[in-house]
Amino acid sequence: MSELTELKCEACNIDAPLVSAEEMPTLLKDIPQWRKVTRDGIDQLEREFTFRNFKLAWAFANQVAELAEQEGHHPGILLEWGKVTVTWWSHKIKGLHKNDFICAAKTDGIAPE
Repeated sequence: MSELTELKCEACNIDAPLVSAEEMPTLLKDIPQWRKVTRDGIDQLEREFTFRNFKLAWAFANQVAELAEQEGHHPGILLEWGKVTVTWWSHKIKGLHKNDFICAAKTDGIAPE
């Protein structure tokens, strides 16, 4: 498991630094199942999790929501039959902050094997 899971999100202000181009490869290496996507010019981290049915997907989506509340950092969560897509990014700075990588790693930690 990534050492990112040992970290806690910090309060993110509008002047917080975006993850630099130099930091990006190292941080992405720690969360290999996530992909960086860009929507409306905003870099985001995204991963799809698959399940045998809606109820299992729903339970996982609820766990991600609980994690988000604990960390004070909130993702996009798309719940579908047998699938949950989680998207982390920092709204205030319109891009990726280290908090997003921390939360992605913690999401991996609660995902079923």
